[in-house]
Amino acid sequence: MTDAAAPPEPGRQIVALDELTEEQADSVLALIEDAARTDGTTAVSEQGRLQLRGGPRQGIRHFLLTDGGRLAGYGQLEDTDPVEAPAAELVVHPALRGRGHGRALGQALLNASGKRIRVWAHGGKSAARHLAQVLGLTLFRELRQLRRPLGPQAPPLPEAVLPPGVTVRTFSPGVDDAAWLAANAAAFAHHPEQGTLTQRDLDDRLAQPWFDPKGFFLAERAGKLVGFHWTKIHAAERLGEVYVLGVVPGAQGGGLGKALTAIGLRHLAAAGLPTAMLYVDADNPAALAVYEGLGFSTHEVDLMYRTES
Repeated sequence: MTDAAAPPEPGRQIVALDELTEEQADSVLALIEDAARTDGTTAVSEQGRLQLRGGPRQGIRHFLLTDGGRLAGYGQLEDTDPVEAPAAELVVHPALRGRGHGRALGQALLNASGKRIRVWAHGGKSAARHLAQVLGLTLFRELRQLRRPLGPQAPPLPEAVLPPGVTVRTFSPGVDDAAWLAANAAAFAHHPEQGTLTQRDLDDRLAQPWFDPKGFFLAERAGKLVGFHWTKIHAAERLGEVYVLGVVPGAQGGGLGKALTAIGLRHLAAAGLPTAMLYVDADNPAALAVYEGLGFSTHEVDLMYRTES
């Protein structure tokens, strides 16, 4: 979420669409990339970017804001959670900020949600905090990005000590899909985004250039999937990520999560990456303590705001 309130613009128009053309998706991605270069963080999440293509998706709407015919802002509204309010992300082009586009786009998303919304502010920038205040939103969730050095001068990585009876292998696309989706849903049953991933969401990720099954580790006991660590490499930034790490209920508390973390970090270090990163909710002190014990520290913070009702 970027940009704050300013006087109205007579040339501004906002259209809401159920799907984008390839040309529109390309323009939105270019806008997001331009903003990321200025802001130092991406205003639209990976999931939001993946949802720009592939035709209509249930519960997803795209908001294009133009200024004099030029794409100036983009917003996405995701209404897929049966309980929580719709979630939104928005961004305004850096060259066109200070004209009220952020407020107009935020208001359009707010109206489309029925005045019940959750909005991400990636990086927690001051302009985003101001816009949230202008829209009448309150702080609801804090997601921390932690980082840890992996190079020769970094603290040593822990050994991977697996619980008795547990073995680890790598993911096989098309073979392990259903089992992983079920384990992911179980491990993240109370997570507002991760726990609801579908086959289409998984297919989107498997089709990305960064996907490498050699970095997707599955832990099994008696042939049943009990945990996993999916790593991701951001090649341009030379950054490794603890992308998805989960342990299913019944297998938690035995050290499997720590062992899987170590396996993934060692994989990223062996790839020659100098740094690893991950995301964790600020209200999860147990996970924060584990990661801080592994040498991670807070790099930046993403904030989610919501309406009171």
